[in-house]
Amino acid sequence: MKLSIIVPVYNEAKTILEIIKRVKEAPFEKEIIVVDDCSNDETTHLLKGNSEGIKPLFHEKNQGKGAAIRTALPHVTGEITIIQDADLEYHPSEYPQLMAPILDGVADVVYGSRFQGGTHRVLYFWHYIGNKVVTTLSNMFTDLNLSDMETGYKAFRSEILKKIKIESDRFGFEPEITAKIAKMGCRVYEVPISYWGRDYSEGKKINWKDGLAAIYWIIKFNLFR
Repeated sequence: MKLSIIVPVYNEAKTILEIIKRVKEAPFEKEIIVVDDCSNDETTHLLKGNSEGIKPLFHEKNQGKGAAIRTALPHVTGEITIIQDADLEYHPSEYPQLMAPILDGVADVVYGSRFQGGTHRVLYFWHYIGNKVVTTLSNMFTDLNLSDMETGYKAFRSEILKKIKIESDRFGFEPEITAKIAKMGCRVYEVPISYWGRDYSEGKKINWKDGLAAIYWIIKFNLFR
């Protein structure tokens, strides 16, 4: 079964070549679709100079993670699609457990949970609390019992993902996709994953404003769509 990996990237010159290397090492037939969201560091230059084995796509203006995924979807040809962040916080060596419920024929969508026992770097208490708040709020609307709605590791049967019109441009992708797969009645599974988190000095981008935005997107896509 062919695997499509979508890699949204913005200003990740320090990590982009390493994450591509790790994805290439994953033991599956695959295509790697990298969407550069108008980076203003050396990311664009590195992608253009190291494009062998990948499909690089480029935004002319910065739009966000959701927009990058939307740009990549028409190019997906695999039966399973995984979203892979470019910052080394999630390791492609864990693709097998992420894909297993789909390959077993029991799941349409699989969330990789950072809170179910995998190895993880100990960081930011208030980020952890904020994640629990937005995950709980999302669960209240969707009637799912996810432990990590905001996880950056999600695997989809590609035919399911392609049916969904992605409206959010930025980090609203996570609550939006969760609301929409719940409304579709998709079979959703969670598996434990490891998490090599980074701090702000290492380039972490998400902050408290994104947490407030997540609440907005949860309400919007569950009540008004």
